[in-house]
Amino acid sequence: MTAFDFEIARYNMIEQQIRPWEVLDQLVLDTLSNTPREDFVPVSYRRLAFSDIEIPLGHGEYMMKPNLEARMLQALDVKLNDTILEVGTGSGYLTACLAQLARKLVVSIDIVPEFTEAARTKLKTRGLINNVLLHTGDASRSWGINRYNAIVVTGSVSTITDCWRHSLSLGGRLFIVVGQPPAMEALLITRVDEHEWIQESLFETIIAPLRNIAPIRNFVF
Repeated sequence: MTAFDFEIARYNMIEQQIRPWEVLDQLVLDTLSNTPREDFVPVSYRRLAFSDIEIPLGHGEYMMKPNLEARMLQALDVKLNDTILEVGTGSGYLTACLAQLARKLVVSIDIVPEFTEAARTKLKTRGLINNVLLHTGDASRSWGINRYNAIVVTGSVSTITDCWRHSLSLGGRLFIVVGQPPAMEALLITRVDEHEWIQESLFETIIAPLRNIAPIRNFVF
């Protein structure tokens, strides 16, 4: 596939998959347009980089569909001075998008060392590493002692735990997919004060579970 074909495929992805799924934030659309998704998928899947499918990454993990990544970015409403926590680096594509939207800091964690190193190489190649900290580890119980303006969890969980909610700064947003197949729900949780959060149901979807997360009691708002 030629470079020109990639540009057509990227345009079609945005116009035929992403816009129809109510992603209309121009900053998000521009970020998706400017980020070479084909360079973040395994080489054998480059021709399918813009297809409406989950792409295998190895180690039993998958790259999410483009429209789901776009909805995540739009829901988080990332600001330039935000500090972001990404739980599950995966391919590094979402990391690259977040790094362009949040110029202050993106902290991205993955439990698979190969994903961390591959993402580091790809982000360096594109000059997107200066505001990104990549770590290999288990962030299923949050990460560090910092508070974040936005947290995105790229694997599903059976129930919501307290750890990520308490890692939000005031006004901070958490995007997370909760439930078990065939009923999962994408949620946006916003911290409104020290002891209160509001929850918004965004849409139904199904994604692979986050590693090392055990079922814990539901949090009642």
